Amino acid sequence: MVDIKRDPAILKKKRMRQSAYAVAGVAAIIMVTVFVSRLKPAAPEVERSAVWIDTVKRGPFTRAVRGAGRLVPEDIRWIPATTAGRVERIVLRPGAQVRPGTVIVEMSNPQLEQQVTQARLGLQSAEAALANRRSELDRQLLTQQSDLANLEAQLQQARNLLEAEERLNQDGLSAEITLKSRRSDVEVLTNQVNLAKQSLKMAQDSLESQMAPQVADVNRLRAEYQLRQRELGDLTVRSTMEGQLQELPVEVGQQLAAGANVARVSNPAELKAELQIPETQTRDLSIGLPAEIDTRNGIVRGIVTRINPAAQGGTVGVDVTLQGDLPPGARPDLSVDGTIQIEHLPDLVQVGAPAFGSENSTVQLFKLDGQGEAHRVNVRLGRRSVSVVEVLEGLEPGDQVILSDMSQYEANDRVRISS
Repeated sequence: MVDIKRDPAILKKKRMRQSAYAVAGVAAIIMVTVFVSRLKPAAPEVERSAVWIDTVKRGPFTRAVRGAGRLVPEDIRWIPATTAGRVERIVLRPGAQVRPGTVIVEMSNPQLEQQVTQARLGLQSAEAALANRRSELDRQLLTQQSDLANLEAQLQQARNLLEAEERLNQDGLSAEITLKSRRSDVEVLTNQVNLAKQSLKMAQDSLESQMAPQVADVNRLRAEYQLRQRELGDLTVRSTMEGQLQELPVEVGQQLAAGANVARVSNPAELKAELQIPETQTRDLSIGLPAEIDTRNGIVRGIVTRINPAAQGGTVGVDVTLQGDLPPGARPDLSVDGTIQIEHLPDLVQVGAPAFGSENSTVQLFKLDGQGEAHRVNVRLGRRSVSVVEVLEGLEPGDQVILSDMSQYEANDRVRISS
């Protein structure tokens, strides 16, 4: 094989051309790298149907708060067992209509029945003792009255004899000593009559005081007997109002202590709503605010009549008295939703309340640009209502924003909206 000698000039040109190609390639790579680095990252895609989009508008703004609750009767009475006893018979069940005096439950208490019998016998014995004492004192009074009558008769006879003796003495037919004796007899009998009258009056005046211990004993035993009778009668539990038997937490054979609740009776015609409002929304609530109660079968208007001063479980209890006729199906313990109107403002920039953010706070929302994308913007919120919120800064009427929770796109300043 014979080596061919190449021209050095040709080789030099070839090397220069290869070097130029390499430099151009490197420059092209650098330019592409710089261009790509300056490109914005692709925006994530969001389905329009998967997010909540609302339009900012200007108009009247009704500020309100909402809470769930239930209907409860205005007038509820628990009927307790005033004495201990065993449930023998349940006459009525929940749902029954009752009136004052309607028997609901019958109970028994053998020990109480024995106490009633003992109290009755004790009262009868005390009454007999009082009658005997009164008879005894009456006999004493009769004896004193009889003695007084005898003395008065003797006094009258002595006076008659004195008169006769004085006439005889005037005629000189009687001795002076006999006249003095007659006068002495009248004086003695007069004193005896006066003493007898005083003694009788004292006996009459002290008659009640002498019987007072026995009378007090009778009254005490009578009160005890009447108390035991009432307790025995209360073993028959009766309704104390007209309405509906709502609850009966007892069973036949159950032993109940005194004071235990036997039945709950309410008036189903007069109901109110007990709402539970989040405590963060109760700052501006006050008595007398208008409210609307949704019974799921109609809307009933009402007014706030009570606000619980203490919060429980993050909510505050609010009572709403209903006005007007109740819709069909409204009954105690029915679950309802209530909306309380705090104030009505005639003209505000507003938008639907986002899934996050509270009153008087700044949040970040995605605003649609009209070209298929939404960009993150800062929005300052003002007063908040049930479903709308006041816009103070960051949006203008006509802007469209995404109100759904977009926390999964926290690292992105824009998203692409696909139809």
